[in-house]
Amino acid sequence: MIHTTSRVLVSDLREHVGETVSISGWVNTLRLQRKMQFVLVRDHTGIAQVTHKRDDGELEEQLEHLTTESAVRLVGRVVDNPIVKLGGLEIIPESVEVLNRAETPLPIDEHTGMEQRLDWRFLDIRRRPAAQLMFAVQTTFEQGMREYAYAQGCTEMHTPKLMGTASESGAEVFKLGYFDSSAYLAQSPQFFKQMAISAGIDRVFEIGPVFRAEPSFTSRHATEFTGVDAELAWISDVEDVMVFEEEMLAHALTKVADVHGEAVRELFGVEVVVPQTPFPRITMAEAQQILRTKGWDTDGVKEDLDPEGERGIAAHIRERTGHEFVFVTHYPTSIRPFYHMRPADRPDLTLSFDLLWKGLEVTTGAQREHRYDVLLKQAAEKGMNTEPLQDYLNAFRFGCPPHGGLGMGLGRVLMVMLGLNSIREATFLFRGPNRLTP
Repeated sequence: MIHTTSRVLVSDLREHVGETVSISGWVNTLRLQRKMQFVLVRDHTGIAQVTHKRDDGELEEQLEHLTTESAVRLVGRVVDNPIVKLGGLEIIPESVEVLNRAETPLPIDEHTGMEQRLDWRFLDIRRRPAAQLMFAVQTTFEQGMREYAYAQGCTEMHTPKLMGTASESGAEVFKLGYFDSSAYLAQSPQFFKQMAISAGIDRVFEIGPVFRAEPSFTSRHATEFTGVDAELAWISDVEDVMVFEEEMLAHALTKVADVHGEAVRELFGVEVVVPQTPFPRITMAEAQQILRTKGWDTDGVKEDLDPEGERGIAAHIRERTGHEFVFVTHYPTSIRPFYHMRPADRPDLTLSFDLLWKGLEVTTGAQREHRYDVLLKQAAEKGMNTEPLQDYLNAFRFGCPPHGGLGMGLGRVLMVMLGLNSIREATFLFRGPNRLTP
């Protein structure tokens, strides 16, 4: 039986031993010897060896002039050969069609630095199976989160990314021309998902772009990234939000471990660990106390946890509980937005949390203040002009239920999960203060 018309993937060649098949892919390696020509052809599922004995024919000539990374379609017979390292199979070619010849030399190789690899990101991803796997992992992880969110009664929403007024504090937003006026890129879907709660949509879920005009040059910041957001109505307290998140993460990571665990171990050298729930919880005050006994911020001036503090508290929790995740709760009012709810007996604190995974902050969440008069008071305390916020504030004037939610950075989660050094590696086309291309 001949399958020359429809493409066979490299991973399926074992099912076609003795048959003539058509494969399509890129030239991975050329080994052109005196008597033999070996061409390794790669598609997204693996690499196949094409073996041709020189015979002074047209095919020899075509193979001789191939270049690495050329896109080719090749027809040949699949043969068992235990000596071949690539699955014990080889293809004896009958014809080769060059669909797009790659120029030489290639602009990057395995020794090229990160910035130049980002300049040629399509080649960088194509040539590295680990990079391809990362996007497969991302897809499975998102699928797992959606499955959980849907099962919990969430409606997936798509909120605007263009805003007429600068959101939240007005800092860190990109301003752009909008016909005869100005607009801003949304630095969070926060206000819109709260409006959805007020619209009677019980539980809201969104995966979408987020923009932050932060001139940060760290390994964990980007000016555009993918946010995972959820907002839950009729909650009893912020604990309901933390339970939702830990269960969602456990579900999604179970899915990743099942589908990709082996490949991740092989290509990234890390284990996808499914976390036990509940995750440990520690208050900000407790965390700071523990850190200060270990020599962090001995003057007691830091209100927030810096990266060193986040790593320190995560290490402490891992030592004590063996857990990679920890919720840090009850952040001071001074470093949280005006719409975070405050405990009745502690107006200096917020009912908020950050989730740290292996010492990196991957999520911020909170119970929101749903009472209009309290929101006005809290905004005034922070010296905010509420006029530009009136559309948002109106959502709380006509019966908005108690609610809370979270915002998670997808790139940061992938970074930690796969042991990557930078968020640049965890993004298809990275955007930062110095990078708007390709």
